[in-house]
Amino acid sequence: MRILIVEDDDRISAPVADDLRRQHHAVDVANDGELGLEYARSGVYDVVLLDVLLPGQSGIDICKTLRSERSTALILMATARDATSDVVAGLDAGADDYLVKPYDLEELSARLRALGRRSVPVRETVLRAGKIALDPATRIARYDEKPLGLTPTEFVLLETLLRHPLQVFSRGMLLEKVASLERQTGDEAIKSHVVNLRRKIRAAGCHHDPIETVYGNGYRLGEAPA
Repeated sequence: MRILIVEDDDRISAPVADDLRRQHHAVDVANDGELGLEYARSGVYDVVLLDVLLPGQSGIDICKTLRSERSTALILMATARDATSDVVAGLDAGADDYLVKPYDLEELSARLRALGRRSVPVRETVLRAGKIALDPATRIARYDEKPLGLTPTEFVLLETLLRHPLQVFSRGMLLEKVASLERQTGDEAIKSHVVNLRRKIRAAGCHHDPIETVYGNGYRLGEAPA
């Protein structure tokens, strides 16, 4: 699954994201309402784990906006509020399920499995940029139909760049994406993985820099020459 966590408390979002990534889900985290809505509007997420009390916009407002825009993402509300009126407000706003904090990670996984069994419209799952294609379901990445043979860390880095092709990711941001997979930590570890990822894509026949270095800022997906 592709899961978006919208939660402003890092003490909650970090362990949840790590646990879901260990289960081979693709996970992004937004720490305020406005960023969460922006991410959710991209349409790439199967499930949005949405806190109710958020800076910027409330989870209820985000849920209403997504439903008014006909978003097909399944929405799991998570909040410390457990009054019946709060549950009703969340469900009436368009949430598919409701989880009261603090919640157990096993319960969260069970709720996600239940949501995953619900019928959702079939949509394109393969991420593409030029001749690069990455399938999150099969965990296979290719260039011009040639398998790239990526390590789990390289796969997550490429997937991150493909999901947000215009965004510049600092080494620290990329390190957060692979934290549960990577024993080595620090900027140099990410730099080494990016070098290896570039090498594998070029070895498959790419003649331009597939990952652009934005000096002083980080990396983003490179554009193929016209």
